[in-house]
Amino acid sequence: MIYEADLQVRKKLLPMYQGMEDTVIQSCLQGHMGTAWVDDLEKPTVSQLIVGIFVFYAGNPNANATEELLYNLPEHSLVIVDTEEWKKKIEMVHQDASNKIQRYRFRKERKDLDRHHLEKFLSTLEDGYELRKMDADIVREPSLHHVSEDFTAQFESLDDFINRGIGYAVLYKGQVVCGAASYSIYDAGIEIEIGTDPTHRRKGLATVAAAALILDCMDQGLYPSWDAANEESVKLAEKLGYVFEEDYDTYYIHLK
Repeated sequence: MIYEADLQVRKKLLPMYQGMEDTVIQSCLQGHMGTAWVDDLEKPTVSQLIVGIFVFYAGNPNANATEELLYNLPEHSLVIVDTEEWKKKIEMVHQDASNKIQRYRFRKERKDLDRHHLEKFLSTLEDGYELRKMDADIVREPSLHHVSEDFTAQFESLDDFINRGIGYAVLYKGQVVCGAASYSIYDAGIEIEIGTDPTHRRKGLATVAAAALILDCMDQGLYPSWDAANEESVKLAEKLGYVFEEDYDTYYIHLK
C-alpha cells in the first residue's frame, strides 16, 4: 500500500534523493508543487515524486510497495532514477511500455551566466516582434498556451502562476509566438521551460526570451536551472552560457 506524503513526510525523504541534482525534485520536496508518495508515512523506505510528467524514484527498489509505486504514473511519464538497480527494476516492470532516452544536464554554477553576455541578446529581436514579461494579460492569452501548456501547467491555476511564476513572451501581431518561463519553482530558483511556435522558429526568439528570463532571475537572486531534452536545447543553453555536464538515462513510459 502507498500513501501520499505531506510536507512533513517529504522532509524525511531528503536523504533518499541526496546526489540527485534535478531542481524539480527540490520543487516537490520543498512543497512548492507536485505530489509525493511513500510506502510508510513514519519510516518510508521507498518513494516517488511527481511534478507534471516528470517522475523520480529513490529508496529501496525491492521494497514491497515498489511495484505499486511504479504503476502510480500519469499516462505519459518521464521517469528518472540514479542507480542501475532502479533502472533494471523499471525495465523489468515496464518492459513493454518504456523507452530509454537521453536527457542532458548542465552545471549549476551562477558564475557561468554573464550579465553582459546575456544583455546583448535582448537587442537582436527582429522587427515586428515584441518582448513582454508574462503579466496577467499575457498569461490569460490563449496563444501562450497554444505555444506550450507547460509554461503554466504545473501551477495550481493561472492566478497561481501570476503570483509565483515568472516568464517572458515574444509577441507577433498581438499573438504569443515564443516564451520562456518557470516550468517549476523551488526555494532558490526555477526550472526553465522554452517553447516557440513552429512557424516562427530559426529567428532567435527563444534566445531573446530565455536571456530576459535568466536576467530577471539574476536580479531576484534566483538560479535559472536548465535541463535539455534534445541537442537543439543543448546548443541554446551553451549559447547563453551554460556549461554541459553530462547526458543521462530517462525512461519515457506510456501506460495505456
